[in-house]
Amino acid sequence: MYGVKFFSGDDIPLEMHKVRMVQRLYLQPIEARVHNMQAAGYNTFLLKNRDVFLDMLSDSGVNAMSENQYAAMLQADDSYAGSETFYRLEKALQEVFQSKYFLPAHQGRACEHILAQTFVTPGSVALMNYHFTTAKALITVSGGVVEELINDDGLKVKGNAPFKGDIDIGKLNEAVRRLGREKISFLRLEAGTNLVGGQPISMKNIREVSQICRKEGIISVFDASLLADNLFFIKTRDPEFANTDLKDITREIASLMDIIYFSARKLGAARGGGILTSDTNLYLKMRDLVPLYEGFLTYGGMSVREMEALAVGLYETLDMDIISQTPIFVESLCNDLIAKGIPVVTPPGGLGCHIDAMEFCAHVPQTEYPAGALTAAFYIAAGVRGMERGTLSEQRNPDGSEHLAAVELLRLALPKRVFTLSQIKYVSDRMEWLYRNRALIGGLEFEEEPKVLRFFCGRLRPRGNWPDALIKQFRKDFGDSL
Repeated sequence: MYGVKFFSGDDIPLEMHKVRMVQRLYLQPIEARVHNMQAAGYNTFLLKNRDVFLDMLSDSGVNAMSENQYAAMLQADDSYAGSETFYRLEKALQEVFQSKYFLPAHQGRACEHILAQTFVTPGSVALMNYHFTTAKALITVSGGVVEELINDDGLKVKGNAPFKGDIDIGKLNEAVRRLGREKISFLRLEAGTNLVGGQPISMKNIREVSQICRKEGIISVFDASLLADNLFFIKTRDPEFANTDLKDITREIASLMDIIYFSARKLGAARGGGILTSDTNLYLKMRDLVPLYEGFLTYGGMSVREMEALAVGLYETLDMDIISQTPIFVESLCNDLIAKGIPVVTPPGGLGCHIDAMEFCAHVPQTEYPAGALTAAFYIAAGVRGMERGTLSEQRNPDGSEHLAAVELLRLALPKRVFTLSQIKYVSDRMEWLYRNRALIGGLEFEEEPKVLRFFCGRLRPRGNWPDALIKQFRKDFGDSL
């Protein structure tokens, strides 16, 4: 829990829950881990979960649900149309966000698909604090382009700015003048900016962006998938909101945006997604795409059981003891790594701990995907599956050249209520070992490269025999230990 002090002076995150169900884990020998990595094409997305010890790939759909969420799933109404489950979820969303309309979808990228199909036209520009992979891909496929307006602190790996996800207001005003209203499809503001280290946006910035959008007639879109972490940071880092109820913070954000969408695989710790608005015209423009692409308007591709769990999870998002779980564990892991000299994104954000692969693997050229190489190397060293957030996660330029990422990160996601402190300590220990042997890590190159979202399905191979060098050093240092 945030704010609990220990008499000893130790700074230890305190879980405000107890474990009532467990899932067995397996830690394979390092030789097996290298074999698994080869079979997966050095892409952690293609690993089989049975070969993973700690899965820190993502927080999407893998957060631990509460007992109240599981209990709610038993009352699900399986009606195709007019389900009572839908109306319970709709009521929860209206109470939390005070938005008039709700369009259900099966997950966040389905919402992004509907937004792109509705508002993006060939040659149009979507303004953002920073892009997310699927949002950018769907806009690009629809003929639009993305322009990022994040403030300069947002792209600095190390820093102490409390809200590194903020849009630079000067850049926003310049973009509006240069492009003109007619060329801007919408402005998208992402909470807990995913690709730059889970960094939050401030209420001050949301207010300023909203004012400009409403003055210029630009549709404002808020990606609330990582809202829970962002609420935590607004309440703990902005003195204006220290004594403000999370419900009131949420409702103010919603009142400032024209459209809100979310992945319930993150927000609400369930599955699914949805789009919210109080604007009738915007609602009607998007509504017909739900039956076309997702399902009927009262389920939108979601399981009714997941919808019941989501309704409960939304209310739990307004509980500080619940939403503090990930940020305090991220901070603990980051601080432990910092004390060992390991480069991480600072200040610690939400979602997970982000390792600076550009510094960690400074000897690996960016064209050889240092973040991808570090992600593969850490699985080999620890059996822990992380996610590359760097050049591999970008799209190639139209001429086929690499679009080098602004940052190269290994993300170690910390889903809510999943890992214990001893497991976090294990992660820190193995990362320290790998850092001391970082010169052994080499680069990667593609052997099979999809044209779209290549980081999901692409297959790579190591440049040289560096995985064998890791095995040799591991056995020298750890003997027959796993």
